[in-house]
Amino acid sequence: MGGVSNATLSPLPSADRPDVAAPLREALLAASFTADGLLELLGAPAYAALARSETVPALRATRGDTPLETLVRLFLLQQPVPYARVEEFLPVRACVESGWLVPAGEDEVAATVDVRPYGGPGGEDWFIVSDLGCAVGGAGGIGSKDEGVVLGVGGASTTLAGITVRTPVGAALDLGTGSGIQALHAAQHATRVTATDLNPRALHITGLTLALSGAPAADLRTGSLFEPVRDDETYDLIVSNPPFVISPDARLTYRDGGMGGDDLCRSLVQGAGERLNEGGFAQFLANWQHVEGENWQDRLRSWVPRGCDAWIVQREVQDVTQYAELWLRDAGDHRGDQAEYQAHYDAWLDEFEARKVKAVGFGWITLRRTAAEPVTTVEEWPHPVEQPLGDAILAHFGRLDYLRAHDDAALLAGRFRLVTEVVQEQVGLPGAEDPEHVVLRQHRGMRRATKVDTVGAGFAGVCDGSLSAGRILDAIAQLVGEDPVSLRDRTPAQIRLLVEQGFLEPAE
Repeated sequence: MGGVSNATLSPLPSADRPDVAAPLREALLAASFTADGLLELLGAPAYAALARSETVPALRATRGDTPLETLVRLFLLQQPVPYARVEEFLPVRACVESGWLVPAGEDEVAATVDVRPYGGPGGEDWFIVSDLGCAVGGAGGIGSKDEGVVLGVGGASTTLAGITVRTPVGAALDLGTGSGIQALHAAQHATRVTATDLNPRALHITGLTLALSGAPAADLRTGSLFEPVRDDETYDLIVSNPPFVISPDARLTYRDGGMGGDDLCRSLVQGAGERLNEGGFAQFLANWQHVEGENWQDRLRSWVPRGCDAWIVQREVQDVTQYAELWLRDAGDHRGDQAEYQAHYDAWLDEFEARKVKAVGFGWITLRRTAAEPVTTVEEWPHPVEQPLGDAILAHFGRLDYLRAHDDAALLAGRFRLVTEVVQEQVGLPGAEDPEHVVLRQHRGMRRATKVDTVGAGFAGVCDGSLSAGRILDAIAQLVGEDPVSLRDRTPAQIRLLVEQGFLEPAE
């Protein structure tokens, strides 16, 4: 990962002034400067436009002078506002002295950082601090070329927060914390939170995010990946939304890992195993290369550290041209000099060609430290899911434990229930006597669908926890005129799959 130069970025507010952060927070809440308040003021179209870097609808919706409108213009839209007006509901003098605000023009003040309202999973009112222009639309919203810029809330950060397992833990580690979103979430269920980043500016902003959100302070450490972590330190939860972009250079610290290809993500995953306590989880967003002549699933299996179960889900695949264009636009390169843009684009394609990369995958990686024989699942699931998924991911590993502890004989002796949200669909031609196939479909969590045969459909439909799997199969055998021993021999694999994917759950 490259060095950091913050020469062109604005000075930051003081991070050691709780006497300012607390009253500032109270003032923001009193003015309904919250996620719900923002949505109500702007309306859904203008609110959504902010995520696309479009501020005109929000500017139109904040032409009045209510406290909320004024705060939106000040902290989200970077508009100077009259000192006398904002003094009525903000501790302005303290905010100027501590660096949250600076004088601007005649009798006006401007914000030195973005402050975006953010709703926590339990209805908490939080505030994510980021560099100017970065709470709205990411770096592309400002065409930032500064490698030290710290972004606010984005799709990747909310995705990781949604998939993270939220059980109470003693120690949590947020690697590459950025503006502190993951550390803020972790602080709600971890006794101790450590947050690291290569960019000292990011750690400063994380401190601001935690303070303004009323969260406990974290242990903030500068360094790349696991460098700031001592050899004797282990954790119950490790999360990271790393700079996973596979690029030919490392000019933007917030996204470019600075290692060749997908080596940064591989190093992060491989290094997590020895840092986890027994039963602890490590969860990452990552990119990985699809290399010519290589199975992408095998590539990812090779990343999994020893002593860890793994569940890896590929959510999206882009060819190399789509991928290069996405990240060139993310940095605002398409708005600059066309020759420079084309040179950057060419460099990306040269890099991919040299590595024989034909596409890039994106997805989630979850590890869990285990004393048992580890199991790795690598799959592709590009379909819609229901966030938050933390409980569904925890349940996946619980089912894995159950299946690992039950051989086929124990499986047949067990009792199961069809999960409540599962429905059965019959697919076939209209008027046909029998369906061509039967599909079981989930309406929660991963929202999976799986095709089952007649026996599988009949078995799942009868599972209410009252009879053992073996007794149900014996009854089905009698109904369809099949040898019960043969049916018992061939069905456990299908039962195992239905349990693994969350269609059936053990009743005991």
